[in-house]
Amino acid sequence: MIKVLIADDEEKVCQLICNLVDWASFDMQIVGTAANGIEALEKVRSLGPDLMITDIRMPGCDGLELIARAKAENEALEFVIISGYRHFEYAQTAIKSGVGDYLLKPIKKAELSATLEKMRARHLRRTEQISTEERLRLRLQSDIDKLRSGLFADLLAETPVPHTLGELNQDYHYAMQPGLFAAFIIKLDCEFSAFSSGALSLLEEKTSALFREAAGPFCYDTEICFQGSRAYGVLNFAPDQREELRRALKNALGELTMQNSFLAGATITIGLGDAVETPDKIADSFESAGRAVAQRLVSGCGQLLIAPPRDENAHPLRARLGELERGLDAGLEILDQQAVLDALAQFSDNLLADGFSGEAVLQGARQAYALYLRRLDRLDFHLPEILTEEQFSARADLCGSATGLFRLLRETAAASLDAVAAERRAADTRPIRTAKQYIQEHFAQPLTLEEVSGIAGFNPSYFSSLFKKECGQNFTEYLAEVRIAKAKELLRESKLSVAEICEAVGYLDLKYFTKTFKKSTGIKPGEFRKLYS
Repeated sequence: MIKVLIADDEEKVCQLICNLVDWASFDMQIVGTAANGIEALEKVRSLGPDLMITDIRMPGCDGLELIARAKAENEALEFVIISGYRHFEYAQTAIKSGVGDYLLKPIKKAELSATLEKMRARHLRRTEQISTEERLRLRLQSDIDKLRSGLFADLLAETPVPHTLGELNQDYHYAMQPGLFAAFIIKLDCEFSAFSSGALSLLEEKTSALFREAAGPFCYDTEICFQGSRAYGVLNFAPDQREELRRALKNALGELTMQNSFLAGATITIGLGDAVETPDKIADSFESAGRAVAQRLVSGCGQLLIAPPRDENAHPLRARLGELERGLDAGLEILDQQAVLDALAQFSDNLLADGFSGEAVLQGARQAYALYLRRLDRLDFHLPEILTEEQFSARADLCGSATGLFRLLRETAAASLDAVAAERRAADTRPIRTAKQYIQEHFAQPLTLEEVSGIAGFNPSYFSSLFKKECGQNFTEYLAEVRIAKAKELLRESKLSVAEICEAVGYLDLKYFTKTFKKSTGIKPGEFRKLYS
């Protein structure tokens, strides 16, 4: 038997949990209850439970501290946390710590039962107590799940779906019946890194359970499959259940939104595809579900959306991209970052003012970035830190509004232009560094601007201008500075005469050397030696 400890500072909650289900049917036994964290920790030590169900906020030692200290006592101890929505920040921290599941108040029998069944299976797998029959059942279920999710893999790969109901059921292990078929997509918009692996796994479990529970009474069969920030689903239902099913999906979305704000705060939208009458049209429903979920960019997240009419005329978007291309060319030619960002801002404003659909807005942003990359490539800017089209598309897919999408476009362009400008500065200063090194190594020789500019690879006029810009002084001033610095060193550390030092640092005229030295230091060479040698 799996030993269970229940901890909650509300006695009624403890009693509710104890009496809500038949614990023996889950091969579990309640070995104790605790009213605070300190008592719970003592019972962890004395009773050795396998599973603890605990409130996230308790007096004495709250749930987070209790989990940490109990884990130190027994690393294998599993946790299910109980929480209200107002304590979601605590719960998020607990989930990142590896708790097995969570229950939201008020606790429901069906949800508690599902959680206990899950924790039982985890315990059996961990302790290797799972029977041969159970292992075979789980393996078979896994194979069936892979077959059923294969439908979405084929739809994403644009592989033709079977034409007949019999073939569909056989190929994907469905039990669909004549009626209507509709695909749907659940979209999470967030910084996906905000999800820990545990939180994402829990969200997938809760989403699947919610939508199966919501759609089940109105469907012959339904399936849902997760991939990244999206969940793909298909519904098979009788025509007279269409409105009831839509209301059920809206209710499930509301519940899921609360669950998700509890987990990580992403916004959630459902795109519902067009209902079709035959299996071979499921691909059309899937495509319209994609257009529907893209519509959140202009209609707003957190809704059940249907696809707008498809705009077959791509001319307006091509025209806006043509305008953008001209603006990008003008800005990139002179590396004017503000001009480039203004062109992108004008492009985004035009798309929104023209009333483009969400799908067209997303397509426009992606094509705009691809166009921007091509213009950079034409100017021979190739930097590893610049996002590829695929990387930009992946980030764009996590934007929940057109405003956020176009902000990403501008910020990505600005970051890459900063990198380009830095590379250009490095390219311009590299010859100057070469020239400065040459001067430092050959200052004793009669150097000329023509000679050093040739070493740098520029004509004297451009080199002189670039040298002044990068160094803040012209070539002659820098050469004098290097020579005088060497003269100071020789005056301090050698016994050479002033005339010998004059020649050693590249001056042929002692009088001119003395005048230059005094102009730099304020004193003559001989006086400098007396003061500093």
